[in-house]
Amino acid sequence: MKIWMPSAEVAPFAKVGGLGDVAGSLPPALKKLNCDIRLIMPLYGLIDREKYKLKKIYENLEVPSGRCLIKVDIWESFLPGTRVPIYFIDAPEYFKFNTVYARGDNSERFLFFSFASLYILPIIGFNPDVVHCQDSHTAMIPDILKNTDFEFLRGIKTVFTIHNLNYQGVSEIEVLSTGNLHVNSLKTLSEDAKNGDINYMMQGILNADIVNTVSEKYVQEIMTSTYGAGLDKEVRKRKKDLYGVLNGIDVDFFDPAKDKFIFKNYSINSLGQKYKNKLILQKKLGLPQDKDRPLVGLVSRLVWQKGLELITEKLSDLDCQFVFLGTGKHEYEEHLKGLNKKFPRKFSAQIKFDLELAQQIYAGSDMFLMPSRFEPCGLGQMIAMRYGSVPVVRATGGLADTVDSKVGFVFKDISKQELFDSLQEAIDIFCNHPGKWRKMQVAGMKRDFSWKKSAKEYVKLYKKAMKK
Repeated sequence: MKIWMPSAEVAPFAKVGGLGDVAGSLPPALKKLNCDIRLIMPLYGLIDREKYKLKKIYENLEVPSGRCLIKVDIWESFLPGTRVPIYFIDAPEYFKFNTVYARGDNSERFLFFSFASLYILPIIGFNPDVVHCQDSHTAMIPDILKNTDFEFLRGIKTVFTIHNLNYQGVSEIEVLSTGNLHVNSLKTLSEDAKNGDINYMMQGILNADIVNTVSEKYVQEIMTSTYGAGLDKEVRKRKKDLYGVLNGIDVDFFDPAKDKFIFKNYSINSLGQKYKNKLILQKKLGLPQDKDRPLVGLVSRLVWQKGLELITEKLSDLDCQFVFLGTGKHEYEEHLKGLNKKFPRKFSAQIKFDLELAQQIYAGSDMFLMPSRFEPCGLGQMIAMRYGSVPVVRATGGLADTVDSKVGFVFKDISKQELFDSLQEAIDIFCNHPGKWRKMQVAGMKRDFSWKKSAKEYVKLYKKAMKK
């Protein structure tokens, strides 16, 4: 089975969010299942060509884009530590920047990348059975394949994965020519264009052979007006071809027994050592050191989706400490810094991106907070359980699919009081029922969140697509 995976982000080369983690972690698991999986991404200016041993394999390839010929170079490497090939489209006019996403509209950039990722297939001698498209950046690939005159692209099937329905990739109609499309290329395009623009996410949903998102619960949610982000009608049209596949995590990297970033390594058999991470972390953060006082961690982008409005001064009434790590919207950064300033012995707000500190929070916290408004999958709760930190989450998307009363605490509504009550319940069990607490920690650490299980589900989806 030959799989081609174009992605705007691939860790560790260039990543902004969870998409990069998925694109970097799923392919090795597919390779172990005997898939001939290959990736392609843009060659951004930020990618270190020497560090990742990139090799130029084709120069000055002329890619027809609208009425222009865009010259590109093709580079090749491997996902680090694997034999999974990855190719890079070197088109400086689109991707020379030292960021993944340029300011303003990125739709033309990624439509060109989508077309070029298909156009180079005969150059590299690869004839995939399935193109696995990721999010709005490559959502136009099914449209391009349905409209193509190129013989080498005929018969290729598509799987389209929605990581976050809210980021839809809306472009001006004129941008379609970049991918050698126009409003009359497909009925879905002419219908879409009636409101004056083109919605890439909508096109992917309507034209891919198989559509999936990253948890079973999120599949159900996006068919409703509450979570459908204006596309619930289109999602419901594809109900028969819509599936949920939970993301995995890199269980080798997220392993408290050998994590090089944490203060004291431990495992499920030496869980009694975990508190040492907490004491050192408390000292590092300037919080009072107390192994008996629960420490609640939050590692997140600080945006509306994450339900940060539920974190208020009232939480200072709880007998615990909080540490927040992340960056995002200014209003949320200032809100958390305000709590830190007013209650310095209760709250620590670390407004930055710090991978090392994130690992130390997973290892040092007793509880891990995710009060999200919506969460397609969520990785934080899985990582937290791997480290014996008990999740306190809202019942949405992947949080609802992965956290139950055996491993954590779940509240239903977007409610400050419900969050407060769930934390109070967790604190009570931590302080007064240590046996039950340890049982929850162990149950969470035993959960299998490896990519192996998810990869098997994706193979099933590829096979379904190939039968279309």
